[in-house]
Amino acid sequence: MRCGRFSRVRRRTWQHGGVTAATDATLFPQVPGGSPHAVPPSGADAVLAGLDPEQREVATALHGPVCVLAGAGTGKTRAITHRIAYGVQAGILQPASVLAVTFTARAAGEMRGRLRQLGAAGVQARTFHSAALRQLQFFWPRAVGGELPRLLDRKGPLVAEAAGRCRLRLDRNELRDVTGEIEWSKVTQTVPADYPAAVAKAGREAPRDPAEIGQIYATYEQLKRDRGTIDFEDVLLLTVGVLQDRHDIAEQVRTQYQHFVVDEYQDVSPLQQRLLELWLGDRDTLCVVGDASQTIYSFTGATPDHLLDFRIRHPHATVVKLVRDYRSTPQVVHLANGLLSRARGRAAEHRLELVSQREPDAEPVFTEYADEPAEAEGTARRIRDLIAAGVPASEIAVLFRINAQSEVYEQALADVDVPYQLRGAERFFERPEVREAGVKLRGAARFGGNDTLLAGAAGLPSEVRAVLSDMGWTDRPPAGSGAARDRWESLAALVRLAEDFVRARPTATLADLVAELDERAAAQHAPTVEGVTLASLHAAKGLEWDAVFLVGLTEGMLPIHHARTDEQVEEERRLLYVGITRARRHLAMSWSLARSPGGRPVRSASRFLDGLRPGSGGAARRRTSGLVTGGVERGGSAPAAPGRPRRTHRSPARCRVCNRTLTDPGEMKLMRCESCPSELDEALYERLRDWRAEQAAQTRQPAYCVFTDKTLMAIAEVVPATAEELAVIPGVGRRKLDRFGTDVLAICAGEEPGAEPGGDVADGSDDAAENSSEK
Repeated sequence: MRCGRFSRVRRRTWQHGGVTAATDATLFPQVPGGSPHAVPPSGADAVLAGLDPEQREVATALHGPVCVLAGAGTGKTRAITHRIAYGVQAGILQPASVLAVTFTARAAGEMRGRLRQLGAAGVQARTFHSAALRQLQFFWPRAVGGELPRLLDRKGPLVAEAAGRCRLRLDRNELRDVTGEIEWSKVTQTVPADYPAAVAKAGREAPRDPAEIGQIYATYEQLKRDRGTIDFEDVLLLTVGVLQDRHDIAEQVRTQYQHFVVDEYQDVSPLQQRLLELWLGDRDTLCVVGDASQTIYSFTGATPDHLLDFRIRHPHATVVKLVRDYRSTPQVVHLANGLLSRARGRAAEHRLELVSQREPDAEPVFTEYADEPAEAEGTARRIRDLIAAGVPASEIAVLFRINAQSEVYEQALADVDVPYQLRGAERFFERPEVREAGVKLRGAARFGGNDTLLAGAAGLPSEVRAVLSDMGWTDRPPAGSGAARDRWESLAALVRLAEDFVRARPTATLADLVAELDERAAAQHAPTVEGVTLASLHAAKGLEWDAVFLVGLTEGMLPIHHARTDEQVEEERRLLYVGITRARRHLAMSWSLARSPGGRPVRSASRFLDGLRPGSGGAARRRTSGLVTGGVERGGSAPAAPGRPRRTHRSPARCRVCNRTLTDPGEMKLMRCESCPSELDEALYERLRDWRAEQAAQTRQPAYCVFTDKTLMAIAEVVPATAEELAVIPGVGRRKLDRFGTDVLAICAGEEPGAEPGGDVADGSDDAAENSSEK
């Protein structure tokens, strides 16, 4: 360890440099026999065991371009790691020729661990920046000469200096925002002189005068050049430049890496896409994984367009949709689907309708409070009750829109003696107390019995407690919240890690634990802090908990007040969707009418809750136009012809809420179990019944010959907007669609039906025998 940082093993070759292999320790524990992650001696086919049909399609689609549309909780990491492992076990992929790209070091470390357990050690799993930096370090002497310029740890100080040289003063918030604008400019490949025009074209709201930001940006770039430094965006820009200008280097990289997998593809920036294209060359050996409904980083330059346009760029691609949600209960999934049913825009047209694979559990809870302190106190009491009922504190999260909202929840949790941890602030292994602990633990491991700190300590956990006690750690946490509590929680996490470690390896020594910490630091795999997680919605991406509390859901906060365009508002909706889908079993959503006790109740609940919470109007309309269901589209398959919906082979009818196979005719018409939650728009249902009575009277036929009650209920739940959406509802045949479709769609749109009745209703009598039991 140097300067308090946990050391990393370095290797010489550019494709392997700086990556620490997974160990058999608790970072990547061995999976017990029978787990689908463990590969028995039977070979490649064993890798496919335990995969669902769509995941298996991903795992076996090893040739040509592949696009995996994967909803929240559908096992996308499992699918793509098994795909790589299957290819390796079958001898189709060589481990060293595969590069899997993720967006966080933690995700990359997890992927490497899973691949190792699946028998695919040697596959490279990295972030875009990590892969680019390794290539840049290796090829820089040949491409440019000399050593690669020093990489800046943080931009802030240099941006502040650049502003000062421009005679501009930035407060803390402005400094953060201007730094973000510089990062956005670089990932969108915008030079300083073009910034004002680019920000106007993008409809982006600059934190201050665009001309001033452009000036600060130009000065910042000059300061970097003068001092021989580069930033993280430069790593990608320079790698792109080297690969574009030096065809020999590009060919060497392409010879090494021949198969690519990109996770979270909806968050790829134009610069990252350009780098990916240079890695690929003229090949199409690419598998991308993403979900446009989880695009929440547009402000950084990310765009889902690369994901949504994948079939345009690769017409013969195989597209697999994963919609079986293994994370959340039907109640949580139903709410998430309802939220997106009102979404607009291109991403919404390709949304995935999730189908829960779990047993039903508690309904989501919606609570309105008088003020923010009351909301925080009520949330803290509910969390305390959950912990008392057996839910671990580490399996509970409080999620909010901005970090400034956390303080009142920190205090409320401290008041009821519930431990917590802040996520999204400083990385665990970069915290000063963790770095100091690393130094002391390494020193104690080196001196062993000669270290006076270890006198009287018996066993690894006892030794760790003794070392950390020298830093002021005690068995009991300090009272209240703040820096002292944060420091204690960090050290307590190290103590618990030692306890877990020795249970997994009873003979482990202090030196073994230090090696484990090195491994975790390299993978950014922080130990679990036994406390409730407080995090922003952005920081919660990629995580999950048994219980999630979404707080502060008011207009002006979600959507945030500066989200003015339709695109910005829809991104805020997707942010709430990400928050909802973090919950496995328990979900609570709350808002307050005033900021402080006694304040005027001028706030209102977020518009996104309309139609979802009780008493907020009709149920959310279920827009199925462009809706993506689970399955596979083979490359080159022709799209459906415009006009009338074409008949297809009917799959077994399944409940659209819990996915149970339906056999009862009435439930099949409703497209859900009778016991599953209903989205019925009661006012619409009554209008449809009145219209049906008029039609029946005019034609002197029983009402059920027009439509049965169950079919009308299904229409009032789905609220179709097009003939195609109406046609897929059971009980709406071709003849009834032609005869009544215009009227029904008008009623669903809130308009008066205008079509004249005509023809003989007996044309629909082919449904009468089936429908008679539902009169």
